[in-house]
Amino acid sequence: MIDHQIFEDLQSKIDEETAVRDELHDIVQTLARKGRSTQAILSRAHSTPAGQLNPVLGDVTKAIFAQRDEVSRLRDVADKHPFYKYNGVWTRELQNLVSSIELCAWLGGLGEYKSSPSASFLTIEEVGKFLGVPVNLKEEDAFHLTIEEYLLALIAMVEELSRLAVNSVTLGDYTRPMQISNFIKELFAGFQLLNLKNDILRKKSDGIKYSVKKVEDVVYDLSLRNLIPKDGATA
Repeated sequence: MIDHQIFEDLQSKIDEETAVRDELHDIVQTLARKGRSTQAILSRAHSTPAGQLNPVLGDVTKAIFAQRDEVSRLRDVADKHPFYKYNGVWTRELQNLVSSIELCAWLGGLGEYKSSPSASFLTIEEVGKFLGVPVNLKEEDAFHLTIEEYLLALIAMVEELSRLAVNSVTLGDYTRPMQISNFIKELFAGFQLLNLKNDILRKKSDGIKYSVKKVEDVVYDLSLRNLIPKDGATA
């Protein structure tokens, strides 16, 4: 005869896991809500001339700080449980946050967290330090930012920059498309050095070349119309 206590014990374990997921989901939903606010503020960069971005960067920095607080809450809970068992609950929102951080940095914000004033974006170590979380843990089962999450965030930033190149022309800014083109070409060259095993990451990184092509078309059109500033090639 089967002892039903076996199944009662299993149900208890299921209930415990459900409670953990519910707690994590509550935090991630707050992170996602604040993330939408961050992205809404960042979207103003598409309709704001480069010389008038400081108020936008100030607002988006505050929004990013608010998300950072949620990451701290998330880490406090997640550290009590196996990382890869629950990582899927928050990975997308963490990627979105890192992408927002990188776009803000590229636009000129978060300067104190960059390795140098001339840096265009934050390294994974700098992002981890900013968020107060470890990165790429290998021997410890704890909350951290993975390399895959970081790279996917960079890819998302590239896609957003390709949009910005087009919208900059609409604003009459013919220098920024050149700056964006130079940056994403360099970033694409860096991605080509990687031997990516993750299928999703490999497919996403392949898409960078389409963003590069999109911005190149913008720059080419500007060159045909003699609209590229003389110092644009070195911007």
